[in-house]
Amino acid sequence: MPTHPGTGDAAGTPSSDPNVARWRNTWGFGLGTLGRDMVATLVSMFLLVYLTEVVEVSNATLGVITAVLVLMRLFDAINDPVMGAVVDNTRTRWGKFKPWIAVGALSWAAATVLMFSDWGLDGAWFLVVFIGVYLLWEIAYTVNDISYYGMLPALSRDQADRERIGSVARVCASIGIFVLVVGLVPVTTALEGVLGSARSAWFCVAAAVAVIMIAFQVITLLATRQQVTAAAPVPTRLRDLVSVIIGNDQLLWVTGAMVMFMTGYTITTSLGLYYFTYIFGDAQMYSVFAAILGVTQIVGLLCFPMASRRWGRRRVHLLATAACVIGYVVFFAAGRSMVIIGIAGVLLFAGQAFIQLLMMMFIADSVEYGQWKLGRRNESVTFSLQPFIYKASSALASGAAGLTLILSGVNEATSASDITEQGALVFRLAMMGLPVLLVALSWLLLRRRYRLDEARYAEIVADLGAREAAATGLSTDRLAPPGAENP
Repeated sequence: MPTHPGTGDAAGTPSSDPNVARWRNTWGFGLGTLGRDMVATLVSMFLLVYLTEVVEVSNATLGVITAVLVLMRLFDAINDPVMGAVVDNTRTRWGKFKPWIAVGALSWAAATVLMFSDWGLDGAWFLVVFIGVYLLWEIAYTVNDISYYGMLPALSRDQADRERIGSVARVCASIGIFVLVVGLVPVTTALEGVLGSARSAWFCVAAAVAVIMIAFQVITLLATRQQVTAAAPVPTRLRDLVSVIIGNDQLLWVTGAMVMFMTGYTITTSLGLYYFTYIFGDAQMYSVFAAILGVTQIVGLLCFPMASRRWGRRRVHLLATAACVIGYVVFFAAGRSMVIIGIAGVLLFAGQAFIQLLMMMFIADSVEYGQWKLGRRNESVTFSLQPFIYKASSALASGAAGLTLILSGVNEATSASDITEQGALVFRLAMMGLPVLLVALSWLLLRRRYRLDEARYAEIVADLGAREAAATGLSTDRLAPPGAENP
């Protein structure tokens, strides 16, 4: 391991050309998100659809599955920091991140294929096998996700570089999500006609997505090069986890706020296909809405670096939150007008794209804050709070979505005509009313408690540079500036 900041680990020596290194890290890291977000979306957004519309589980079974999803996701989320410590303590010739990225990707792909396999079971045995496969899926997701995003702060300290890497990563992720969401209904319908079974159609889609994920993860493994390490890495013991996380107050405020935001957003996306099938009354319009979602997210992410430079992150966060709130209000009032629903989608998903990227940047900057405050650098433990956010919010959203399907009558309905006005109102309040409240509370919490703006972050990085210079016996003017690659 190197003993001074700015150098690469054994996973690959940084290029002597800083521009080449930046290009490799930006695209190598970004492209890896394309397939992995397809896998994550297939389960987070469509597992309930598969279980209720394809497997056709009963209300009783759905109730048990909903409880299982909530409990297992919360339990797994709590375990994320443990995996973060394991990654931070790893020392191999390939570095500490890449071995776990590879192991996680392969096992995650296998679990995804198993998830959508036809086991030929029902009743209690179906639940037992489902729980086992889902547990494997969650563990594999944890291994890959924490090591993957834990690498982001190690690719550069410069905020502009991080925003560039993060923007490309989120664009690639959005492309993957866009392709899956838009193509799922027509592709599974076409495959069902060829194969004669909806289960076989979903299995083929899951297998294809798993292969795509592995292919793009290989790009990340081969292309990326770590640029930042601690001057003197400190091993993280399990008993240190609490102090590393609790001591980083800025990380905790980001986590709390983003759990609120992502819970609301995930409720909306989880219920999307049901909305167009049973409330709007035309399931084919879901693909149109998904296309609006994908294009809007990609455009928003491409615009983020320019918006951040022009207005600063705090103002961008306010504007993005306002767009989400207005989008939800317009969506609720849209009725059966697809034009108005499309306008609502543009507002909602543009704001969401900005906020999710800001979340990644806030967590990345919390790495330096934790190093500055606590005297130790823990990329993976810090970034373990990102999958915690997704899993905790997914758990809460799954509970809300499952309960909504039961209370609104959607789970037992066969068409839109089976849904009463009261049931439709319950559904719309859950899909649009509850999320808008959570989005507003999320902004308020960050506005009052998060302090790592651009100026404060620059001060912290400068102080870390001085400390590292003293620790290595170098003068500060001999150190590469934050984010630059040492020759």
